[in-house]
Amino acid sequence: MTKITVTPATGTWTVRSDDGVIVESKNALSLVEGDRPFVIYFPREDIAMALFERTQTTTTCPHKGTAAYYSYVGQSGTLKDVAWTYENVINDDAKAVEGHMAFYAGKVTVEQI
Repeated sequence: MTKITVTPATGTWTVRSDDGVIVESKNALSLVEGDRPFVIYFPREDIAMALFERTQTTTTCPHKGTAAYYSYVGQSGTLKDVAWTYENVINDDAKAVEGHMAFYAGKVTVEQI
């Protein structure tokens, strides 16, 4: 089984689109899965969820479960399936990211400030 490690992401993390900063959090988590690069997961309470719409897209990870996707709907347009979340994580090592959202770095900028 692939090793998963979840730790607090130090500092303040943001997500930026063409509209500017759309998420800012001091409570983000860093998930490392095997030898893959880390992924930052943001708690939903730090996200303006009114700007996001759930889509029909889902994917399945054998280590975390089924991911649901969200599109960002902003002033400069819609970023389809820009974020994903695991609502029922199947691996205890990854349970901390349940209900958090991660963002595709190719569609937005995820960075520590």
